[in-house]
Amino acid sequence: MTGFDQQAADAARARQDSLTKPPGSLGRLEELAVFMAGWQGRAVPRLDHAQAVVFAGNHGIVAQGVNPFPPEVTAQMVQNFRAGGAAINQLCRVAGADLSVVPLDLGHPTRDFTQDAAMDAAEVKAAMRIGAESVDPAADVLLLGEMGIGNSTIAAVQAASVFGGQAQDWVGPGTGAGSAILQNKLRAVDAGLARHRPASVAETLAAFGGREQAAICGAVLRARELRLPVILDGFICTAAAAVLTRDDPAALAHCLIGHESAEPGHRRLIAALGMQPVLSLDMRLGEGSGAAVALMVLRGAIACHEGMATFAEAGIG
Repeated sequence: MTGFDQQAADAARARQDSLTKPPGSLGRLEELAVFMAGWQGRAVPRLDHAQAVVFAGNHGIVAQGVNPFPPEVTAQMVQNFRAGGAAINQLCRVAGADLSVVPLDLGHPTRDFTQDAAMDAAEVKAAMRIGAESVDPAADVLLLGEMGIGNSTIAAVQAASVFGGQAQDWVGPGTGAGSAILQNKLRAVDAGLARHRPASVAETLAAFGGREQAAICGAVLRARELRLPVILDGFICTAAAAVLTRDDPAALAHCLIGHESAEPGHRRLIAALGMQPVLSLDMRLGEGSGAAVALMVLRGAIACHEGMATFAEAGIG
């Protein structure tokens, strides 16, 4: 797989060390600038074109009572995104990201993974292809998000399948599940883990779904081919992308986790991946919202990296 440009990263680090500040004083902002330099292959990275994509899908697992909302809400929220009325629209506008929304066959939910595989191999391949084709090769950074009633249950079962543990280790309230719905989620995840024993990326996506998770995987893989840095959103988006580590432990090396979600499984997932989120703001909305806020921080990091004077330029020292 295409790799990190260490020469560009070293040049970016040398520039950071020459800027008018004590070395390391901008903390994580310095590391973010170096990360972007290495993946873009330029000592001074740029953010002229930030692309945000929200994938939407529906899930057969809602038949198990795992969500307080009906699956029709997914399509309604897609319309809200397209009308500009969602949080992600406002955050992308402020952060300077071009937003697109990609619904995946919302009228035909995946199958209930407690009863059958959620998708067959052809459905997985088709969804991954849509994800890959959604990536703009001209982008400087890619933000990924999702929408799908029931997909926090998908995230929990995918994380448990890849990293181990039981339902209680990964299941959280999602869109606000009460105690009865939470118990349904726990039962569904444990039933899914007992029924399916996938051993690869394709098998995991087929076993549990959904289409938006497969599309996220396809987009992450395409971004890697393009050496395009990615900002993942919260628990659901991270859990989807993390399935790729089943085949390649370094599959997410070009990715940042935008924020640590308030969804309880996300902290465990971040630790399992050995990654550090950009932000922790107690968000749990999904739809790419945390990734968009993280982009604002990334813009600040690159603005300092590019715009600050060196000690020599400023005549200091």
